[in-house]
Amino acid sequence: MPAAKPGSKDAYSMILDAIDVGTYRPGDRLVENELAERFGVSRTPVREALQRLETQSLLARDGRSLIVASLDHNQTAELYVVRGELEGLAARLAARHATVEEIRVLREMVEADNALIEAPTALALANRRFHTQIHLASHNRYLVQQLDLVHRSMALMTTSSLAAEGRGEIAQAEHDRIVTMIEARDEDGADEALRTHISVAFVTRLKQEAARRESES
Repeated sequence: MPAAKPGSKDAYSMILDAIDVGTYRPGDRLVENELAERFGVSRTPVREALQRLETQSLLARDGRSLIVASLDHNQTAELYVVRGELEGLAARLAARHATVEEIRVLREMVEADNALIEAPTALALANRRFHTQIHLASHNRYLVQQLDLVHRSMALMTTSSLAAEGRGEIAQAEHDRIVTMIEARDEDGADEALRTHISVAFVTRLKQEAARRESES
C-alpha cells in the first residue's frame, strides 16, 4: 500500500482514535461529510482514510455505507489467541532488552493506574498505554507493528473487560506481577504473567457476552 499523504494520515489517526475511545462503536455508520466537519478537514483525506480503514477490516460495507466493523465469537477467540502469543513474546523481550528507565516507567504506570480502578473508561485507556509501553520495551519494531494492528482490532469489541465488576483490581495486580517479572529479568516469568493476564481478560469477556445474550433473550 502506498504511503498515506500527510492530510490522509491525520484524518486516519483521528478516525481511528475516535473508534478506539468509543466515539464510534461497532455498527455505527461513518459519513464522509460528517467526519470532515467533525475533524475540520476536507473530504478527500477523509475518503482516503475510510478506504484505508476498510482495507484493514476496521470498517465494513453495509449496502453503500461504511460502518464500524464488529467481531463475532470466533473472531474474538482468534484475536485473543494471537494477542496472547504476541503479548507474551513482547513481555519476554522486554525482560531481556528493556532499559532501566523503561522499567521505571512501567512501575510508575502501575502505581498511578491503581487510582483508576473504579473508573473503567480511564483505566481502559491507561491499560492501552501500559501495554504499548511493554511493546516498545521489547525493542522489536516488527513485533510492535503487529501488536498495534491487534490493538486496533480490539477497539471493535463492544465493551471493555475492565468494565466487569472487580476486573480492574485484578488486572492491576496482574500488571504488577508482569512488571515484577520484567524487573527481575525473568523472561519465562514475564511471558507467563502476560499470557495469564490476557487469558483472564478473555474469560471475563466471555462471561460478559454470555450475560448480554441472556439479557437479550
